[in-house]
Amino acid sequence: MTSLKLTDVGKTYGNAVEVLKHIDLEIETGELVVFVGPSGCGKSTLLRMIAGLEKISSGTLEIDGQVVNNVPPAQRGIAMVFQSYALYPHMTVRDNMTFALKLAKKSKAEIDEAVNKAARILQLEPYLDRLPKALSGGQRQRVAIGRSIVRDPKVYLFDEPLSNLDAALRVATRIEIAQLKESMPESTMIYVTHDQVEAMTLASRIVVLANKGIAQVGTPLELYERPENEFVAQFIGSPAMNLFPGEIVETGARTVIRLDGGGTAVSAVPTQAADKGLKVNIGIRPEDFVETEGEAAYTGTVAITEALGEVTLLYFETDADQPVIAKLPGIHADVRGRQVSLAAAPEKVQVFHNGISLYYR
Repeated sequence: MTSLKLTDVGKTYGNAVEVLKHIDLEIETGELVVFVGPSGCGKSTLLRMIAGLEKISSGTLEIDGQVVNNVPPAQRGIAMVFQSYALYPHMTVRDNMTFALKLAKKSKAEIDEAVNKAARILQLEPYLDRLPKALSGGQRQRVAIGRSIVRDPKVYLFDEPLSNLDAALRVATRIEIAQLKESMPESTMIYVTHDQVEAMTLASRIVVLANKGIAQVGTPLELYERPENEFVAQFIGSPAMNLFPGEIVETGARTVIRLDGGGTAVSAVPTQAADKGLKVNIGIRPEDFVETEGEAAYTGTVAITEALGEVTLLYFETDADQPVIAKLPGIHADVRGRQVSLAAAPEKVQVFHNGISLYYR
């Protein structure tokens, strides 16, 4: 049973370059936790610190209650799957998977049992005697994962393992990783990706990293439906959440916001009498907009449409840095150049003050 705990962990290069600070995180046995965030936020660095490939500058890392800051990588009970497959090209699949076990001087019976089990889980049994060059990209990535499974580690670490695959293989291999986790329910996994679909579909919990720290931790639906701040609100979801400035004009169980652009929105986020007149931003996801002939949160002229078949993306003319986008079901190619009014259900309208959701205060 493997749990992992980071307490006030930080990473500094030299005396001046601070990459991560005040990382507090607990990962329970059997979780698949995904690290996401913008490029340069430190997610791969944090993964490498857990693996022991990067030194922890401050704070403590515990695995099963034992502080492992100064424990060598090979003794932490961790296996890492890298972005690159890093397979030995002159070795067969079987030899690639058995190499670490032979170095550890395991018996032939132990090795055969571990390799056969991993090959069965990953559906690699027909390929055990092939060289890597005779495999597809997805099969090579499965071999890299199999090389980790045979070691029976306490924690599996995945560093963007699908980023080198094409779109179709990425989908297929993502499903295989989800099935792998289902077949190993007590295994603890940490997965780094920049792909939101991977994060939303694989994770039991997502850790969003930003500004050298953790912006929010939660289940995929928690982050999608109740972001704690504007950064998470716009980072999770594609296209990004629309933000509109406004002022609270009615408070209570439901909050009414008069928007600077002239529209009105009602939010299910409760507010207090003292909040009346508060300057806020409301957030509405593109897929939560509906066309309306009544009171609208936003009215604008459609500049561009993207018909994707099941949905159409509407991009509106705006002077703001970020475009207003609506995602409507069906095909709406005829609305280009027209004025469209949009509204959203109160439970879909987020309210932020100084970048923080009023829901969590």
